[in-house]
Amino acid sequence: MTPLDDTTAVVRLDLRSGAAALATAQAVRDRVAEQLGRAGLPEPDYPLFLVTDTPAGLTDHQLQYELLSGYRAVGETRILVLLVGSSPGSYAGGDEAYLPDRRLVRPTTLRASSTGLVWAGDLRSARTALDRPDPDDPAALAVLVDLLSVPDVFVRVLEDLRKLPDSVAAPGVRLLEQDLPAEVRDRAWRDALTRFAGEDSGSGDPVDITPDARLPEPLRALVSGRDARGQGHRRPDGPVNLAHRACAESLDRADEDLVTLRAFPGLLHPARREALEADLQQAREDLDGFRTLVERALQGGGGAAAPTAEATARLGALGLRVPSADSAGERVGEGLRELAGTLLGDGLALRSVAQHFTALAGRVEPVPGTALLHRLADHSEESVNRGSATEYAAPPRTSGGVLLMAGAAGLLGGLWQWPAVAAALVVPVVFVLVALVGAGRLRSGRRTARWTAGPRVAAVAGAVAGAAAAYAVEPPLWLGGAGLLVGLGLTAEAVRRLWRDAADSWAAGRGTTALRTALDGLDALLAELVREHWAAEERLYCADAARSVAGMLRATAAAADAQAAPEPVAPAGAGGSDPYGDDDWLSAPSALETLDSGAADGGADDGDWAAAYAWDNSPLQNGERADDRPDDRPTDRDGAGAGYGDGYGDGYAYGEGSGPYGAPAPAAYPAGPDDAPWADGGSDRAPRWLDREIGEGGPDLVATLAGDLRNTAMAAMAPYWGAVERGQAGALAVSRTEERVRELLSAARHHLWRYGVLAPPPYPADHRARTTAAGLLGTDSLRVAELVGREADRGAVVQLSSPEQGALLSRDPEAARWIRFAPATLQGEVEAAWFKSGSPPVEDALWTSSGRYAGLIRLTPLRMGVVDTVLPRQSTGTSGTGGSGTGTSRTGGPRAGGGDTGRAETTVHAEFREDDRW
Repeated sequence: MTPLDDTTAVVRLDLRSGAAALATAQAVRDRVAEQLGRAGLPEPDYPLFLVTDTPAGLTDHQLQYELLSGYRAVGETRILVLLVGSSPGSYAGGDEAYLPDRRLVRPTTLRASSTGLVWAGDLRSARTALDRPDPDDPAALAVLVDLLSVPDVFVRVLEDLRKLPDSVAAPGVRLLEQDLPAEVRDRAWRDALTRFAGEDSGSGDPVDITPDARLPEPLRALVSGRDARGQGHRRPDGPVNLAHRACAESLDRADEDLVTLRAFPGLLHPARREALEADLQQAREDLDGFRTLVERALQGGGGAAAPTAEATARLGALGLRVPSADSAGERVGEGLRELAGTLLGDGLALRSVAQHFTALAGRVEPVPGTALLHRLADHSEESVNRGSATEYAAPPRTSGGVLLMAGAAGLLGGLWQWPAVAAALVVPVVFVLVALVGAGRLRSGRRTARWTAGPRVAAVAGAVAGAAAAYAVEPPLWLGGAGLLVGLGLTAEAVRRLWRDAADSWAAGRGTTALRTALDGLDALLAELVREHWAAEERLYCADAARSVAGMLRATAAAADAQAAPEPVAPAGAGGSDPYGDDDWLSAPSALETLDSGAADGGADDGDWAAAYAWDNSPLQNGERADDRPDDRPTDRDGAGAGYGDGYGDGYAYGEGSGPYGAPAPAAYPAGPDDAPWADGGSDRAPRWLDREIGEGGPDLVATLAGDLRNTAMAAMAPYWGAVERGQAGALAVSRTEERVRELLSAARHHLWRYGVLAPPPYPADHRARTTAAGLLGTDSLRVAELVGREADRGAVVQLSSPEQGALLSRDPEAARWIRFAPATLQGEVEAAWFKSGSPPVEDALWTSSGRYAGLIRLTPLRMGVVDTVLPRQSTGTSGTGGSGTGTSRTGGPRAGGGDTGRAETTVHAEFREDDRW
């Protein structure tokens, strides 16, 4: 059996009504395309058809079955026919009268190995003996069709039917449905959409920037790799490097002159100061030349758009070396995809991820040289002058050590008595003379440099204190002389420090520091210009692609917001909304149910399950008048005159104003389980073989659905990354991706409605395990484990067969095929429950893609001889076959199809049966 994939879907057709519309191969293909297209699925390679029909319709719809069997596809076409209702009975020969359900006549077309028949003569949906539902109760039939529409169940049932005689069986079922109320699921879906989209801050400014360590390698190389080039940005023999070296050498000579100026000879001789000034002037001239080259480089380094190859060539002519890009931009698309996956995997909302991509675009986008021109003003001549302290020597700030030395020198030099007390003035006088000489030596133009007065004041204060102390204690002369010698030594050290600080301050005021800073700043500006030219085209493309991704993510968030918006309430009496519209998915029929086909026969549409399963109160049926119906059809049990169908696949019709057994005809039945009468949690209308466990939502529900939406978005964007890698990430690729995102969001919504919350969407994350039933539904999986692990006895299921049909079933208990199934997401929980309770594991359990149903299916074969395979032949007469144009009959008996015997047929052909019997 061909394995299923994510695009596998079961196409559902109801030949009980609207069969005449499927009279050509093109009509069948159009119907299939309509159903799959509404569900957002492609043309199937291995079509799966679930056909609902009556036993009489097997031969009446010969043409339709031939068209389905011959459906053109790459692989095998598989057909599962669900028969509902009783057989019309075989012909009466002599005194022999056969009751209904005595024979099941099928055409040879349905004998293929890829076709199986499931005959449910009575859906047995009554919960008490007083209930009188019809054998094809629409509410119960909707659940059975919904179950068989699960691809896993469809394929498994068909596989087991192949192992039974004639590939025909009567089903028995016991189901457990675990789900959420529609309003709870709808609210969780909208909350998940809101969390998935994120809040709209009203601005596109990035609030977070992804750290370099978290960037994928291709993007990290573009963002930070340009800063780690091992080679310099200036060529050794280039004009820029020569100008930079000349200015640097002038500043180096100025630094050497400053070293000599700071010594005592510099205080005494003006030549050293003059040499320093000459070197500083030369450095200013060299800096001007270097600044001119930098300005030329910036003006030629790309216009307002971005650096180009011509701009790189102009930089090379100036002696700037732009490093090669190597292979830095070869995996931009891969890096962007990995970054998006990382951020979405961390649980970030779409708009937050978009802000990260916007920030990345700003970091990686190259800056043209003209955008850096304004920074030249920071290193202009005026800026250098402002950076200097003053045009003349500003008084340096005297340190506390120098002041302490000056005060101590004055104190020691003042220890004299009268008349030698005049010697106490030696130290203060030395400080005064040094201040005068130093200020004159550092003269700037006509202005003399200011000298700090702190040391002089400290020396005078120390001398006065020393004289006062000597007057009080009357020290000897030798002590005064020794104190003066020590004081002069301290004075020399203090003067040396004062001159050094004054020379440094004066040199800074003349521009030594400012010139060096300007040179380094201009060189750094050149280096930044070169870095901006590194891999300029690759980085520009990366920035454009990142902004494109950000725009697409914001558009996706807007689409999510649109789906999360509350649905308008339809006015009273208004018609039903489009079942496939994006704003009515949670309450609409499945996308695999077709719209009104506009069939010429006036029957209900295949996709309109409600109309197909409803009682028909119309006086017309298939274009014929009510009084034209045959008179020999069986009546209902109370004689109300309601009859079964006419054998042409139009469903069951009842008399005007009456339902089964004379009851009033109910309104149209729902299209799916959510709209069933028991969908609010009640079970009085649910079939007795169906138990429902309604949860109120678990703590992980919204977070899990939001994670599913993130995976869906990544799957939708998968083709876009290929466009990025091919260099085609333009507006067309973005618009196509946005459309695909919207389609997959709608598909995700359909998947939630169709398969429930437990089933993961078609695009799950491989590393993220699905949470438990308690986390999603608020229920546990114990009931599922108990039901699936029950003993295979007849009491475990409800046989969907009428009492008459029961006599046609095989009595061999070993002949039945059992199918035990549960959602694949509950496999771990169910197996753990089996292990905990000591129950043996079910080795052949079917773990389905649907998360709604779990339970048991028993396929019981029919007794030998019950199924007749016939070869209908084309009729040349007029036949009421609903457009099939074929007829099968037995000689001397009524028409096997149970059709209208009141119509004349010009030719009746013989019928060849499988066992060569008439």
